[in-house]
Amino acid sequence: MSLLDDLSSAIAAAAAAAAPSVVGIGSRLRGSGVVIGVNRVLTNAHNLRGDEVTVSFSDGRSLRGRVAGTDIDGDLAVIDVDTAGTTVLAWAGGNTSVGSVVFGLAATSGGPARVTVGTVSAVARAFRGPGGRRISGSLEHTAPMAPGSSGGPIVDASGRLVGLNTHRIGEGFYLARQADADLRERVEVLSTGKSVERPRLGVEVAPAHVARRLRRSVGLPDREGLLVRGVEDGSPAAGAGIREGDLIVSVAGTDTGDADGLLDAMAGATGKIEVIVVRGAEELTLNADFGGGPASPLSN
Repeated sequence: MSLLDDLSSAIAAAAAAAAPSVVGIGSRLRGSGVVIGVNRVLTNAHNLRGDEVTVSFSDGRSLRGRVAGTDIDGDLAVIDVDTAGTTVLAWAGGNTSVGSVVFGLAATSGGPARVTVGTVSAVARAFRGPGGRRISGSLEHTAPMAPGSSGGPIVDASGRLVGLNTHRIGEGFYLARQADADLRERVEVLSTGKSVERPRLGVEVAPAHVARRLRRSVGLPDREGLLVRGVEDGSPAAGAGIREGDLIVSVAGTDTGDADGLLDAMAGATGKIEVIVVRGAEELTLNADFGGGPASPLSN
């Protein structure tokens, strides 16, 4: 058997194993999803436009599903919908390496799932989710993905879930949330009906280099930090007395040289946390109150 025949057989095997589990998300196919449990479909949060969504199955059924749980920052959502008779996709081990052959699947309008082939070109990649938070630990692959593919699976030759397509980075490369133990834990939480809500300080900030430039322009000494451009009414930042023009230099004892540092410092925030700001040339220690803490059982 030739190499081409081997590849054709592998594509056919992956399609046969995984394609029945792939669904369309949205009445106009905004994205794809995958059946990961009885009455449970996993997709990207950015594919949703409310608490209900149309889910289209490969057997021609089109049903209304309801969002069970969402993780906006992680770009994940689990939908509660009748999956009767639909194959549940098995998970791979989560140890996919560079060079592994993978198959991308996505829903199509009124037909079987589209199947493409590529390789894993990089691991441990990061990108920004819909809320601007960094999503790390992703797989980069080369299986071509057409519009409407986000939220669909990439699988191995056995048709097991390797990753969830999430982000196109151009020039034939795509990013997928790796189907590892961490993702599986997050999906299990969402499947129980719990949404992930991470604590937010409630500020709009400018990057550190902008802050340095502006401070120099008015003769103030350099300080590493994030310049506050706006404060949300009723937010922990507003309650702490943080103002537009303040420079946030530390949160909960962690230096905030960039937006990721601020978000990392906020992870799991509960009660009152210390926020150090520089206002002009004066350093102030403020306290932001997060009450009982985040509603999420996950901290990152």
